[in-house]
Amino acid sequence: MSTDTRIELRVPDQAAGTRLDRFLATPLGSRARAQALIDDGRVRVDGAIRPKRHLVAGGEAIEVDESAGEGRPAPDVTAPFEVAYEDEHLLVVDKPAGVVVHPARGHWAGTLSQALDGRAAGGEESWRAGIVHRLDRDTSGLLVVAKSDEAHRALKALLAARRLRREYLALVDGHPPARTGMIDAPIGRDRRDRKLMSIDSEAPREARTHFEVERLLPAAALLRLVLDTGRTHQIRVHLAAIGHPVCGDPQYGSRGRFGLERQFLHATRLAFTHPMTGEEIDVRSELPEDLASALDRATRREPA
Repeated sequence: MSTDTRIELRVPDQAAGTRLDRFLATPLGSRARAQALIDDGRVRVDGAIRPKRHLVAGGEAIEVDESAGEGRPAPDVTAPFEVAYEDEHLLVVDKPAGVVVHPARGHWAGTLSQALDGRAAGGEESWRAGIVHRLDRDTSGLLVVAKSDEAHRALKALLAARRLRREYLALVDGHPPARTGMIDAPIGRDRRDRKLMSIDSEAPREARTHFEVERLLPAAALLRLVLDTGRTHQIRVHLAAIGHPVCGDPQYGSRGRFGLERQFLHATRLAFTHPMTGEEIDVRSELPEDLASALDRATRREPA
């Protein structure tokens, strides 16, 4: 994402028919902010000024000029991350907990996509260039990032074909009834609380999570999980739905379990056939210190 005051977006086909102010709400941080810029004449659609009620069409080019008036703070590109693998086409990033992947409402700056500005590329949305999939802010671990449109399209195709293997480690309350299993339960916005995801939703989408018990502990279990789909909060919602929420999860479980200040969820492995070179890529990430300490406390029967 550029650090200047001009944002350029391309409307994806799936967003066709959305009001202009609603479409811009996420990249600009709020619908009110989008409306103010539109009303001020600083938003152009295919070169023309349109009203906020304009319904966008797939392929339209939208340009937002924030140079006049009170603009958004300059992006903070100091978001910490490590590079676990890199070549001329893509990189695999090891993201620490606390880092947001791309700008969104309430998180203008300090995002991973901003820190990767000039290094990552691809996709139709410049504000999250190169981002193929995401992790929750307080989930740590690996994600793959493209360096070109070609690589971005190829990686998205791998993801859609379920040929991008994403493995997670989670510490959960209690012991699952089986050593292995699959949770097949559609997920959508919760009927009662729109800030949460749930299997009790008016508009659920298919979601499948495979799990395997790595270790059984006195009051918890360490699970290895593999995603078939990538819904928002999928692992956290699925594990809570079967009665074994992720330890430390403030939204779907119990805050502070085993001294945790966030959910015990770590993207520990990414494996895929490189779409450009054919090389087998297999990258792994060890548990960060806070999760390793919590696992030690759970193992030693320390108070939860």
